Amino acid sequence: KPYQAQLIAAHGLGVPETLISNDPVAVLAFRGVHGKVIYKSMSGVRSIVKTLDDDDMARLDDIRWCPVQFQELVAGVDVRVHVVDRDVFATEIVSDATDYRYAHKSGGSTTLRAIEIDAELAARCVALTAGLGLAFAGIDLRLGSDGRVTCFEVNPSPAYSYYEANTGQPIAASLARYLAERC
Repeated sequence: KPYQAQLIAAHGLGVPETLISNDPVAVLAFRGVHGKVIYKSMSGVRSIVKTLDDDDMARLDDIRWCPVQFQELVAGVDVRVHVVDRDVFATEIVSDATDYRYAHKSGGSTTLRAIEIDAELAARCVALTAGLGLAFAGIDLRLGSDGRVTCFEVNPSPAYSYYEANTGQPIAASLARYLAERC
């Protein structure tokens, strides 16, 4: 994740201020600087992104056994961009949950809709995907009202069917065409 963040920044996209630590004192200092903070596991297993709240602070010493990734909470609209070679499919995500993928577990909701992103941002997403040696990726962005674009990560094996099923975007057809052209 830290290496990928460096590559993302090198392609002209912002990355959130991040702390990877198992030191509670460092986390307290990071929270003091940024106010609202989110966190997630550093494992290779999909983890749920959560907002660091007072209940979490009460058990902060537990991180001494395993580093955790903390990031500033960036305000804005979530957008998942799927890139298939040069095709770009952007999905706006509106949710009342910190991690929209799990909103239903907390009684929340998530709505997805296909959107167009500006040509410059689309080109950056295509270049980032290619720069990571990928032809297919799911890029997690947050678009701030101030024009700031923050990239959280690039998924090299994105679960695109969820987005396609909710928006009607032809991501699978684009991927099939890409693969067929190379056989």
